[in-house]
Parts: sequence; C-alpha cells; structure tokens
Amino acid sequence: MIKRVSTVVLAILMGQGQAMAVTKSKGDNAYLWLEDVEGSKALAWVRGENERSTSELHKYPRFDEFKVAALKILEAKDKLASGYIQGDYVYNFWQDGEHVRGIWRRTSWSSYQNGKPEWELVLDVDALAKSDGKNYVFRGATCLRPSYERCMIKLSDGGSDASYFREFDLTTKQFITDGYELAPSKSGLIWSTLDRVFFEDATTPGDLTSSGYPRVVRSWNRGKPAASSPVVFEGAATDVSVHAVVIHDGDQDHVFFTRAVTFFTEKVYYELEGQLVPLPLPADISLQGVYQGQVLFTSRSAIGSIPAGSLVAADLKALVKGAQEFTAVFTPSASQALKSVARSRNYLFVSLLDDVRGKVVRIERKATEDSVMWETQNVSLPGQGSVNLVSVDDDSDRLLLSYEDFLVPPSLYAVDGVSLSKMLVQQVPPRFDATGLVISQEFAVSKDGTRVPYFLVHKEGIKYDGKNPTLLYGYGGFEVPMQPNYAAALGKLWLERGGVYALANIRGGGEFGPRWHQAALKEKRQTAFDDFAAVAEDLINHKITAPRHLGIQGGSNGGLLMGATFTQRPELFHAVICQVPLLDMLRYHKLLAGASWMAEYGDPDDPTMRPVIKRYSPFQNLRADRSYPRVFFVTSTKDDRVHPGHARKMAARMQDLHKPFLYFENIEGGHGASANLQQHAERYAMEYSYLWSQLGGS
Repeated sequence: MIKRVSTVVLAILMGQGQAMAVTKSKGDNAYLWLEDVEGSKALAWVRGENERSTSELHKYPRFDEFKVAALKILEAKDKLASGYIQGDYVYNFWQDGEHVRGIWRRTSWSSYQNGKPEWELVLDVDALAKSDGKNYVFRGATCLRPSYERCMIKLSDGGSDASYFREFDLTTKQFITDGYELAPSKSGLIWSTLDRVFFEDATTPGDLTSSGYPRVVRSWNRGKPAASSPVVFEGAATDVSVHAVVIHDGDQDHVFFTRAVTFFTEKVYYELEGQLVPLPLPADISLQGVYQGQVLFTSRSAIGSIPAGSLVAADLKALVKGAQEFTAVFTPSASQALKSVARSRNYLFVSLLDDVRGKVVRIERKATEDSVMWETQNVSLPGQGSVNLVSVDDDSDRLLLSYEDFLVPPSLYAVDGVSLSKMLVQQVPPRFDATGLVISQEFAVSKDGTRVPYFLVHKEGIKYDGKNPTLLYGYGGFEVPMQPNYAAALGKLWLERGGVYALANIRGGGEFGPRWHQAALKEKRQTAFDDFAAVAEDLINHKITAPRHLGIQGGSNGGLLMGATFTQRPELFHAVICQVPLLDMLRYHKLLAGASWMAEYGDPDDPTMRPVIKRYSPFQNLRADRSYPRVFFVTSTKDDRVHPGHARKMAARMQDLHKPFLYFENIEGGHGASANLQQHAERYAMEYSYLWSQLGGS
C-alpha cells in the first residue's frame, strides 16, 4: 500500500473575530495560553480539570465494573491474532495483560493457516521500554525484501506521531549497533538496498512543509550522517508532504516520488536511470501500485469516459514517454465505493463497499497481441458486514481476509488466490451476549432531501416510547467510511445492557465514493452537520429515543462534528463525547498538522472561506444565552496531530460561560488518547459511566 499522511484529522486556531453572541468578557486570544502544550500554566489547568472530572466519574456505581469488563476484553488471550505475510512467516503484534505495550512475534504460514500458530518472540516492547526508560508504543516494522532479514522498527514515545526508527536484525533478533537510527520526528525511512535508504527528512525545520511533514527526501548511505545526505527529491513548503515509494512488480522494483500538493492531490515522479520523470497523471489520484507493467491508481474525478472513483491503469513505459492512455480496471456502481487495492504475485484484490457492506473481488489482467481484458471474480464471503484485506503477499498468491459485523466477532480466513478456496484460521469468541440483538439499515432524509443511511442495533422488541438510551456515532470526512464492526466494549457496556446504537453514514465520508465525500468539502461542510442532525431527528421522530436519552460520540474530524452539532442543535442531545477534536476552525491551520487539511475544510485566511468556516466553528459559536448538553471532552497531551488546545480552549470558554462539561486529557496516548491497555480500559469506563449517568438506564 502507498504511504500517505494519516487520514484521521485536526489541529488548532488563531481566530481574531468572535461571534456576536459569544460573551464579550473574553475574546478568542484570551485562551491562547492553553495552546502551550507542555506549559506549566496550561498543564496545571489540565490536571485540575482531570481531577474534577475523573473523581466524579469514578464515583459512578458501575465504574469499577465497567473498567474490569473492558480490561478483560482488552487483555483477552484469544483475540484475533491478525498478521501480515512476509516470506515464510506471518508476523503479528500482540498485547494482553502480560504484555501491556506488546510483543512482536512470528510463526510459519503452515501453522498459522491451520489455526495452531507456534509463536516465536521477535521483540518484547515492554522489556525494551523498561530498559530504555521510555513509554514506547509500537508503530510497526518495515523489512527489506527479498530475504526480510533487516527491518526498520518504528517506536513512538507515549503515542505521538513523532517516532524513533531503529534498524533490527531478524536473524539475531537484536538492534544493529551503529545501524540506521533516528530520534523522534515525523520522518520516514524506506528501504532501497541493504546499504541505502530513502530518508523523508522531518528533523530539520527548514526541511518541513507548513503542515510539519517532510519536504525533502534524502539518499542516506550506511555509515554516513543522515542530515548531510544528498537531497534526491523535494517539494514546496506549501505541500502537505513528500514521499519515496518503492513498489515491487514481480521481480522488478520501481521507485516513485510523490508530492502531496494537498491532502487529495499529488504529483508523481518516476526514477528512470537516475533521472526523475514527471508522470502525466491527473492531479486528484491516489497511486495504488504497479501490476504487470501497469501503473494503478484511483481517481477522484472522471477521466474522459472513466467515472470518478474507478481503479485505472496506464502502461508505465508509455506513461514515462508522456502518453496519457488510461484504462478502467474496475468501475464501482452508484451504490459502491473502492476501499483498498492490493496485488499478489498474479492478481489484484480489491476491497469495496456495496451499500456500506463489504465485498472483495479478484482481478486478473489477460493480455493478447490484440487486446487486454481485466477479468473480475467475486471472492465468496459470509454475511453482510465489514471485510478487510488483512494481508496480500506479493511474492505469492496467498492472502488473509477478515470479516465482522456489529454482532459477529472477527473471523480470519486464509485464502488461496488462485483457486479462491478459503480456510477459517480463527474466530474470536463472543465478548458480549448478543442474544435478541438485531441490526437494521435505516435512512434519514437530510435538509436538502438526500437519503442518508445509518445502521441501527438494539434488542428485538424494544418499545418505541422515546425512552431508550441511544448512542449515535459519526465521522463524516476525509473519504473515511463508517462500517459495521464488532466493538466489544460497546457491546458489553452498552448494547448488552439495553442501550441502542446508531452508526451514521453521513456525507463527507467515503461510503459511496468521491461524490459522497465531495458533497461536504470546504464551503459545503455544513452538509455533514445537517446529515448528522437528520439522523438524530429520525431516531427521535420514530420514538426510538428522545433528546433526554440521546447521546452522540465522535473523534478527530468526528470531534468537529460533535462540536458543530451540539452548538447548532443543542436541543437534540443530552450527552456528547467529543474526542481528540478539532474545534477552533479559525486557527486549525496554524498548529501541528492542520495546514494539511485545508483541502478538506478550506483556508481560514481566505476572505471567501473565512465567513463560511466561522459560521460553524464550534469555538466561535458558543453562546452565553444558550443551554448545552453536558459535554465530555477527551484528548491527549501527546497528540501531535490534533492539538489538545482545541479541547482545552473549548472547555475553558464553556467554563467562563458557566456551561456544564467534563474534561479528561491523557498526558500520554497520542491521537488515540490512550497509550496502553490499562489506559484504554480507564477511558472506556469513564465514557460509558458518563453515558449511562447522562442518558439513564442500568
């Protein structure tokens, strides 16, 4: 898969105007001190709010019970041992009660697919963290083909995006003395050969984009200083980032360099005999790989007669010479959206959504002297839930697929890519009692008449009396679809106890391809908020619930959704969990990775966009004369993607306006707001204690 700047979202603010209805006692700039992430004054405020909120939530009668139940789920030893195929082994990262930070391990393909893996320890992250005195979070490993004996281990300190890189020897299971190594940064290291890597350099301020990501790629030879290694590719400071990409097509390696000009556009260059050749590809594409000499990409807009959202191919040799001859490999229908693409030795495998339910197809290129055909075949899978391409081995035709839905625990299948026969490797035991629970797909009608789907999960035979405690979840951005998934903590702490759950598929997400995402871009952002409110109203109108019993939850871009929705329609809700949120939209582009999201939200410094953004920016639209539900803000000090100042400033302004809220900021945890299993369990217990106390029920 092609490396991209993380698709999650958010950052912070510098708005100078304040909404007329906001109290005039304090302007926006009065809260800027809370942007000082590690500042003593700011952290004193954080610790005070943490103490106030956690002491209250810990007193909820079921808090301890919730935490024990959540930790039991998180520490279970029979979780899905999801892995990735590499050479003769399947590798897996595992966390449980004995391995809080986790272990990286491997087993043979034969033992893995038979469901009886004999695990071999590769790296103990808990032991490493103890010896180094660090709060390591394992971020993965990239190993050098074809022998896969040397790997680049990526470790975060406390869960931030900035990470260490250290070279590791799989034969000795030791870090290489004087090997490749980087201090924490948002850099990247990509293997070229054993003694050369491509270094996406985020260690020097002058080499960063305005989004805080690498602007240059260096060719770093073993034994040489990283910082003085020659620059082989560079982008503009206004780009989001640059990347080196090494793609394997059979026995041949291809080197590409990409400039992510915006979050959704890129320029692609191909390395040919030491020279960089710009490829004449459309700007709004996503490079997907090379297959039998064909460059593969998905396009966000139509290319001639090829519809937007299609998987497209172009002959690499012709493309290098400037030819723009494109062929549709797979075109989704109006109800479908491509999710991911991977290649095995001889085939392509495409994961897609069809009415927000998962499917996988195999595609084979069949070329003759006169024509080329792309033959498609469905991969048979159970159920109507979510399907993921867990791992596709490009050295063979082996692959791993997973399936799950709201009530069916994850299952893992080993698939023979040639015959498409599959073998059940593992199915996770149920984590909650799903007896009597039912799933349906419903539709709400948004403000402009668009039908917006949402999933509904509840106990069969519930009374439609408006008294059911209901949790509505949403995201609505960055082409990210919300799919049915087996959320064990949700099932145990909410559904099993009689709560109703709704998952909204609002515009801005990727549920129906580019058109669904683009319907809520920039000046059309309000569309996502209207869709979400429409789903809430549909739940209320059908008397599934009522505002007194309706809560909402979302994180990152979904945190913006929460903020905009509860400030615009506070009468609809009685609980709001606003996680790692983006809330000060007049300053979001000024902090951390925020500038990278201007293709999604627009530029607040643009005189045309500023009033549009200001109309919905939650921080600017808090009003002294309105009543709001009691919001629970959850964020992390270590989040270097979405600045914690968003949540801090919003909570502080609510404090000054005497509006009710709870606040918890994990001093560690990164963008996920939790760094280890105990912290995850603590957060789950607080969130569900809050929901039940606000919405009623057991």
